[in-house]
Amino acid sequence: MTEPTPSAPSNTPQKKSNKTPLIITAMAIVIIFQAVKIYLDSREKADLRVENTTIEKEYATTLQRLEELSAELDKRIAEIEKLGGDVSELQQAKQEIEEELSRTQRANGRVIAELKDRVEGYELLLKNKDEEIARLQAINQELLTENVTLKTEKNQLGDSIGRLSRTREELQSKVDKASQLKVENFRIVAVNERGRERESPFRARQLQQLKVEFNIAQNDVAPIEGKKIMIRIVDQDGNVIFDVARGSGTFIYNGKEEFYTASQDILFDNSRQRLTFLYDKGSEYAPGTYDLEVYTEDYLMGKGQFVVK
Repeated sequence: MTEPTPSAPSNTPQKKSNKTPLIITAMAIVIIFQAVKIYLDSREKADLRVENTTIEKEYATTLQRLEELSAELDKRIAEIEKLGGDVSELQQAKQEIEEELSRTQRANGRVIAELKDRVEGYELLLKNKDEEIARLQAINQELLTENVTLKTEKNQLGDSIGRLSRTREELQSKVDKASQLKVENFRIVAVNERGRERESPFRARQLQQLKVEFNIAQNDVAPIEGKKIMIRIVDQDGNVIFDVARGSGTFIYNGKEEFYTASQDILFDNSRQRLTFLYDKGSEYAPGTYDLEVYTEDYLMGKGQFVVK
């Protein structure tokens, strides 16, 4: 009797069981890849934050150093100016720093690198200027020592020179006073429209013109030279009769500007020359007593008086 042939076993369940591990492995790889990527991204962001914080701190530190340099430049400028040195280079650096500090810019590596280069340059400039300050101080110290020596010698001579100077000034003052001109033989009269002269006192209607005559007294000390002789007619209230259109003007007397009524330019020749002034006021004189003063340069030569009724 023939035995039945056994049937071949099925392959389907075996294939399914072989794919499952592959799927699990693939998913595990994907998960690991994602986890690694997330980790790397977070690490990169953390590093970037740290880098940005470092850049900002470095930028702030650099700006602070620029502010410190600006203050140091101010001190150096003051020191060098006091010593008489040239501060143009320092002033230019100071202006550049102020302009840099006034600019608003985003901190980055390039900006910080540029600022650091500038800081190094300014620090080198300050170092050079410190050397210049030391040199100027040494020069000034030498000059100071020389000046002390010279002042000592000068003080020793000063007393003698001072005494001589005071003596000379006293002599010059005496000479100046002695050389001042004086007037003599004063004559003040009123001249009417017919040319008739009247002595003071006189009536206002008789006073068409005021005639003033005097001699300049002889003075052997006074040099022969040009002089401006001025007269002032002063009323009872202290007011000077003044009219630019009729030859009036101003001069300095005792350090103040004063008015004069009329003037003449003469050559003083020490010959007791006689001067005449004819002054037409152009209106009637108010009744009262009038002073008539004669000046030259900045001193009074003499004075007279007349009365109008």
